[in-house]
Amino acid sequence: MSSSRKLVAILLGGALIATATAWAGDTTTLTPPGQAGDHNSPKYYKGIVSQKDLQVWRAEGDGNGKLAQYKPATKIGYYKIGTTPTAAQIAGWTIAVPPSGQNLPAGSGTSDKGATIYANNCAMCHGGFGEGANNYPALVGGVGSLGTPGPEKTVGSYWPYATTVWDYINRAMPFYAPHTLKPDEVYSLTAYILNMNGITKSAWVADAKSVPLVKMPNRNAFNWKDPRPVTHNIACMKNCVSASSIKITSNALTMNLTPRLTGPVDHMKGGK
Repeated sequence: MSSSRKLVAILLGGALIATATAWAGDTTTLTPPGQAGDHNSPKYYKGIVSQKDLQVWRAEGDGNGKLAQYKPATKIGYYKIGTTPTAAQIAGWTIAVPPSGQNLPAGSGTSDKGATIYANNCAMCHGGFGEGANNYPALVGGVGSLGTPGPEKTVGSYWPYATTVWDYINRAMPFYAPHTLKPDEVYSLTAYILNMNGITKSAWVADAKSVPLVKMPNRNAFNWKDPRPVTHNIACMKNCVSASSIKITSNALTMNLTPRLTGPVDHMKGGK
């Protein structure tokens, strides 16, 4: 095996062992970096990495073996770019409004007011009537299309909660200047988009109380439980099936999934 391949194998092996240990919830004390038993020890790289390079690795990674755990090669602020975000800045980009409407701010808006705001901030991308423009997504239409070969996922056909409309506009729109709309403007846009989809009437007022009460057309079509068995099944820890009792009963060829190639799986006894 070449030196480069041997190094890759060692590094991958170490990563897999560390991952498996963490996954199993092992809380035992790990071998300090750079000492015998750790893959940063010189013996693992003898003949692969020069002693000089290894010393640099250790000095940057673990304080030349003096630290109990690894540290970054450079200190925070080393590159002198960026600033630490404030709690308010972080909160502004989080998904803070759940379907219940919790955290919706004070304010209100109507479809009439939203029409003007939409024309000035949204129509250039989403079209004058929400039909989508310049390869940006449509906001209106598509009702009844989800079960067809060409489903159109819009606010009216797909989105299950009106609170998501408010929250998404508030956090991400307009695309070129997010976080520039005030709560009343977001409420007005929410009212306008829902009205364009025929979900609410023109006189409907959007606010913290009314938006969570809107019944979206696709509300009951969502399966909120992950249907994949692996998500819910509990791993067998005792009285498990013996590995020797597991038999291969078919292969890709007999199931017409792939053409016959070469190899043991494709030439099982009896073609099964």
